[in-house]
Amino acid sequence: MAVSRPAAARPQADVGRFVSDALRDRYFAACDAVFALGVPASGEQDVETSFGTTHVYRYGPEPGPAREGGDPAGETRDRTPVVLVHGAGSCSAMWYPNTGALSAERTVYALDTPGDPGRSVQRAPIHEPEHAARWLDEALAGLGLDEVHLVGTSYGGWLALNQAHRRPERLASVTLLDPGGLEKVGLRFFVWIFASLLATFAPKALRPRLASWLEQPVLVVPELRAMTHTGVRAYRIRRPVPKPLTDAELATIRTPLYLLLGKRSLLVHPRRQVERVPRLVPGARAEIVADTGHGPQIDHADLANRLMLAFMAATEDGLVTGRAPRVSG
Repeated sequence: MAVSRPAAARPQADVGRFVSDALRDRYFAACDAVFALGVPASGEQDVETSFGTTHVYRYGPEPGPAREGGDPAGETRDRTPVVLVHGAGSCSAMWYPNTGALSAERTVYALDTPGDPGRSVQRAPIHEPEHAARWLDEALAGLGLDEVHLVGTSYGGWLALNQAHRRPERLASVTLLDPGGLEKVGLRFFVWIFASLLATFAPKALRPRLASWLEQPVLVVPELRAMTHTGVRAYRIRRPVPKPLTDAELATIRTPLYLLLGKRSLLVHPRRQVERVPRLVPGARAEIVADTGHGPQIDHADLANRLMLAFMAATEDGLVTGRAPRVSG
């Protein structure tokens, strides 16, 4: 993975920052251990935006015309690429269950969101909806991407949903994995986050039981647990909870939209949203994954990967139409 950078100049008080160089480097080492659980990135680069430096990981071949003399990756290279946006308080390493399967069919870019403890460097706030949309559009432009399938989870889901509402020009489709931005975040979600964090300090013998009860894979994957632990200590997030989109705002979206929720999600009310979103967004698909909570793409990675790739292919084939929500499992 990338070599850690020297500490930047003192940032604004309202942007995210690492507490110290030592903790930053320790966090990066923990991230690299999580990255190692998946396929290796084929490239990394930094993209400058108005809000700071965005660090990007590429999986699969760089998109573009097929090379002369035969190109085994030509079909993957020619397909519309996928862009992944992670959840709050994390980094692109969290996509390790998904990057292999997705990049086998399409080039994949995973963005470290400025303001979260990844290798991006934030220099201005991006939590205002228009600023967030501008940041993401600038990042995609800096990568030379005119059309992408955008995938976001949790807070990254809000970023993706916000992009579809405010700056959809580069979007071939949007996939939302148990996203923020659909309803006000309730107390039950914050209690779950706090309980999950406390559970990471539990004795090793108790963690599997707590992981099952809390539906929290962080507790039973040592690398994830170490990354989460270190991130909480190393980084100071300065960002308010994003406001959910109203019915009127959702109704403006015309980008093909796919909503994948955990049946026991504590961030949203799944049954409510699988009825609401297709009713407001023309042609939107919405599904509930059984036996999971907030992380369907982690708990049921194979299923989520198949569903995401099928949806992307369907949008390109012009087959995306509205349909009744169902439960997958």
